[in-house]
Amino acid sequence: MNTSETSSAPVEGTPRTRVVLVDDHRMFRTGVRAEIGEAVEVVGEADDVASAVAVVTETRPEVVLLDVHLPGGGGVEVLRRCASLIPAVRFLALSVSDAAEDVIGVIRGGARGYVTKSITGDELIRAIGRVGEGDAVFSPRLAGFVLDAFAATDVPPIDEDLDRLTQREREVLRLIARGYAYKEIARRLVISVKTVETHVSAVLRKLQLSNRHELTRWATDRRLV
Repeated sequence: MNTSETSSAPVEGTPRTRVVLVDDHRMFRTGVRAEIGEAVEVVGEADDVASAVAVVTETRPEVVLLDVHLPGGGGVEVLRRCASLIPAVRFLALSVSDAAEDVIGVIRGGARGYVTKSITGDELIRAIGRVGEGDAVFSPRLAGFVLDAFAATDVPPIDEDLDRLTQREREVLRLIARGYAYKEIARRLVISVKTVETHVSAVLRKLQLSNRHELTRWATDRRLV
């Protein structure tokens, strides 16, 4: 990751970076707060798009740790609604997803960086500090996605079919196309098998596809796998 090797401990007398945590899993927010809470000042939390916009607007933190997949439209929707606050408030995506589509989406939306949830507490503290200072921070693999996307001269057109899917449906679609079983997807996304089945049905209906084979081919053709 693109972070310095210096200590993440705050310097005595130095104001701590004011941070808002946005993630729809309360236990994850609790864990992140436990990891970084002494090095930064967590001034608010939110679990969906509406509450995120409200708490960010009210508290005006220096850095928002933003999950990509949220009820109400996802991290991109939070960025869109908070556009008037950028760059006064800087957003650092923190997601389980390492998909190029997700990375590029939030960066185009205005986020200053993107790290995955495999990051350590000390690494995350350093990433928050650098984003707060205006730097861009990415895991090395994810930085490659961004460079490739913005270096491309033939920017891909908007895919209206893909835009009809919610963030969660896109995530399920990608895992189906990668060959995961429903049970594996449920465990990976911390949802029920029934919910996975519901998302798959919605994806097939919206894309007017008939089965998993067609869905996989559709995703592969768009390089979503």
